Amino acid sequence: MTDAHAGHGLETPPWLRRLLIGGAVAVMALLVVLPLLMVLLSAFGKGFATWWAALTTPDAISALNLTLLTAAIVIPVNAVFGVFAAWALTRFEFAGKRVLLALVDLPFAVSPVVAGLCLVLLFGSQGWFADFLREHEIRILFARPGIVLATLFITFPFVVRELVPLMQQQGHEEEVVARSLGANAWTMFFRVTLPNIKWGLLYGVLLCGARAMGEFGAVSVVSGHIRGLTNTLPLHIEILYNEFDSTGAFAVSSLLAGLALVTLVLKFWLEARHGDALAKAHRRHG
Repeated sequence: MTDAHAGHGLETPPWLRRLLIGGAVAVMALLVVLPLLMVLLSAFGKGFATWWAALTTPDAISALNLTLLTAAIVIPVNAVFGVFAAWALTRFEFAGKRVLLALVDLPFAVSPVVAGLCLVLLFGSQGWFADFLREHEIRILFARPGIVLATLFITFPFVVRELVPLMQQQGHEEEVVARSLGANAWTMFFRVTLPNIKWGLLYGVLLCGARAMGEFGAVSVVSGHIRGLTNTLPLHIEILYNEFDSTGAFAVSSLLAGLALVTLVLKFWLEARHGDALAKAHRRHG
């Protein structure tokens, strides 16, 4: 049995292939599967009733609601921003284009804690907008708006970075043809551009949602850790663990892991059902 290099006269020895595959599986089992199993075993170690009791406390329900609310705000905002930013970056030439690309990648390069501190410098009691916020009785930090802003900053590159290479490979010939046939900008976008990028957009949205629900660093800085008000699920887990409530911490962790697994299952479903369409979109003008 030969590998992909056989056509070039190269063949990987079977023992090396097995060694590489086995090593990859072992590393994944050690770093991903084993910790997940430990979380689940610890969460259900004292029975389903204890696990359910930990999830139905008022603080846990509040943290879950805030996490889902934040994701529900962040995902559509980032989806719209990602599409428009990717369209601008791939369809137009303008001064500062490279700067905009660098700014899109900034959340990947900056620590989430630093991002939270930047929000403190802007909206804190001694921040740039402190006087304006006090005058209009607007509260950003230690409230839900600060959590949403921090999560937006951390997650906005995902959709853009999924769409930019896809749209670059597709080119804009079909859009030019649509405009030459009399379609206006919105008709061209909804009839030509959006159908071509829809699966890439869905992938970016899934990644954005997973990060939004699991974000800790930036949210920890701006939330204030107010129980029942500004704690998301990751922050609630930290509080439970610091209070030596390991059963409750692992129970809530299992819920967060379950949300991540749902996202992963959706990703696999999209790849299984629409993977060919996405591959064709990537190859169309490649």
